[in-house]
Amino acid sequence: MKRTGFLYDERYLLHDTGSYHPEMPARLEAILSGIRESGLLARLVRIEAREADLKWIETVHESTYINRLKEACRAGVTTFGHPDNQMCGKTFDIALLAVGGILETLRLLMTGKIDNAFCAVRPPGHHAEKGEAMGFCYFNNVAIAARYLQADWGIDRVAIIDIDVHHGNGTQNIFEDDPSVLYYSFHEHPSFSFPGTGRSFETGRADGAGFTVNRPILPGQGDAEYLRLTETDLVPAMERFRPQVVIVSTGFDAHADDLMADIQLSTNGYSALMEKIVDAANRLANGRLISVLEGGYALSRLPELASNHVSVLLDERTEPVTGAKTGMTGGSEITN
Repeated sequence: MKRTGFLYDERYLLHDTGSYHPEMPARLEAILSGIRESGLLARLVRIEAREADLKWIETVHESTYINRLKEACRAGVTTFGHPDNQMCGKTFDIALLAVGGILETLRLLMTGKIDNAFCAVRPPGHHAEKGEAMGFCYFNNVAIAARYLQADWGIDRVAIIDIDVHHGNGTQNIFEDDPSVLYYSFHEHPSFSFPGTGRSFETGRADGAGFTVNRPILPGQGDAEYLRLTETDLVPAMERFRPQVVIVSTGFDAHADDLMADIQLSTNGYSALMEKIVDAANRLANGRLISVLEGGYALSRLPELASNHVSVLLDERTEPVTGAKTGMTGGSEITN
């Protein structure tokens, strides 16, 4: 069994997006419920969220953007840049906690205290560009994580695998001229095609040409197309790149029951996809992988999707569970 870390903090629930917003606190409550009720929580290493130093945010985002977001939150503004980006006075601080928790997770990974991890954080991040919030995202969590690995741990090659059903325009925007980061994205196109980027001809530029790989998938293609591309395209791309650490932008919104998309990926399809990514990371990156939550809005499906996801990281399988209880008990804890 792997030593799998689990980053979760009740303070992530304080990012208030309003009564009807799909990126709601109940998403994390459903994820925690599924992991706990499946009996997996006690097998995980709990990780304490910490506020990120602004210097790490500045490795990715423009200082003027960071200041605008901070001032907007302090002023009680409830939308930022676009009506989709609902927030509250605590959003800036919670976004720092999300990044800080991920960086703490990476520290534990790089010091050998955990083998891999699932980071159940919010706000999500992959749509956030250098100077713009988009698609419920304010700080690009996975991009900052990659820069942290490079700056603090001397990592030369980071692979970011984006399985959210929407294209991670922010992550691509940040790394498209950088050959040290492989960005590979599965996403639906053309239906439900927010944000409208991620065409197959978008492959990076300048020194980063060839290190951005977009694989748009037509509606309704489901498991067969995802697994075909994983075996024939994603894994070979990882083998050529030979990442030292793998970061997965994990969106559960490609599921057949998620109203945000129409890909029709099944519960078992999600597990099979993650198994192949984990197997590749085991072979190529000494197993060093963290999964960071992005989208996923079908509250009835998130418990089983999250528990199955964690079971793959643990290298064991359990039956899917459902439930809606909250609270966190069990497991060991690393806080330093």
